[in-house]
Amino acid sequence: MSTVNNDNVTPGGGGQQGPKSNGAEMQNTFIQLMVAQIKNQDPTKPVDSSEFLSQFATMSQVQSLEKMSALTENNMVLLENLQYLSASTLVGQVVKVAVDELNITDKPIQGEVELEHSASDLVVVLTDANGVKTEIPLPPSEPGRVGFEIDPQALGLKPGKYDIEVKSSSGESLRVEVKGKVSSVRLGGDGPVLAIEGVGDVPFYKITEFSEPTPLTSFLPRSGSNPFQRSLSQFAQGQRS
Repeated sequence: MSTVNNDNVTPGGGGQQGPKSNGAEMQNTFIQLMVAQIKNQDPTKPVDSSEFLSQFATMSQVQSLEKMSALTENNMVLLENLQYLSASTLVGQVVKVAVDELNITDKPIQGEVELEHSASDLVVVLTDANGVKTEIPLPPSEPGRVGFEIDPQALGLKPGKYDIEVKSSSGESLRVEVKGKVSSVRLGGDGPVLAIEGVGDVPFYKITEFSEPTPLTSFLPRSGSNPFQRSLSQFAQGQRS
């Protein structure tokens, strides 16, 4: 089970006490100065009361801003902790994330892209650490979601990190999404970071879908929308360059 660190709550709580105490002290000081000014004013030239009211109104506005700042900080800490708690419950679950890099092992990886235009040529391009590319052709596809599976053993891919992109004959820029099981969650500087099988470490905000482990066909387009789709391991031939 992932451990959620709530250390961030303490700084938030301490931050609230500072502004609140300073505001109250400032108000007391202001009132004391105002009383002293009234006592010591020249009776023949009394200070305009509207000036006091204006100064007091300004002080009240400063206090209100301080309270709003403390409340906002409180809410941010609360939301951050809720995000950590939500992320910790994802351990063992399957999620879909947007990626441009994969951490390939010997296990198949399920992915998909969404086309806005028809594509006669659609190619998955994997680039290893040495710059060697493996191009995997996909069948012609109509607009909509196009699912695929990368089988490292069938394609002869060695374990390691690979950049991934999908090129379309339509020229559109495609976001690659893959499914993977969350193996652990840790707290990073920008929020929860999920370790996902087949992908590696991914920030929480890159999750695009939560789901249960299902066959590849469960997230391919519905019947009739793209009759040409099938698993890459059945027809892909890696072309290395």
